[in-house]
Amino acid sequence: MISYLFMKSCLSNLHFHKIENALRIAGEGMKKSQRIKKNEDFQKVFKKGKSFANRQFVVYCLPKEGQDHFRIGLSVSKKIGKAVTRVQIKRYIRQVFLELKDDVTQQMDYVIIARNQAATLDFHETKKSIEHVLKIAKVLKKK
Repeated sequence: MISYLFMKSCLSNLHFHKIENALRIAGEGMKKSQRIKKNEDFQKVFKKGKSFANRQFVVYCLPKEGQDHFRIGLSVSKKIGKAVTRVQIKRYIRQVFLELKDDVTQQMDYVIIARNQAATLDFHETKKSIEHVLKIAKVLKKK
């Protein structure tokens, strides 16, 4: 018969590995320096940048000289859905940019506005849609 302490140590070890994996995965997220947060930065991109769109997303692009990485700003209106839906859309967009980070033009600021249809998409459809808009904008390297 297996002892209680042995089972407890195995379970706690398993729990420890789950936490460790979660932290490792979380550490691979977007850095704060890669985000646009200030209203004035959003306004610069809206006024000086160029916009490209499809049915699900509008992407504004503004070249930034002397910046060694891209930055993204996200806008998901309350009209699209409740908080859970809006946060999920933002997570999908961030993950898409993480996966495309080597293929996207680096010295740019991007503002992505989600349209109503974005709420109906799963992750793979979101990725396909954003890739489509970025190809229209000619900021995505061809594979």
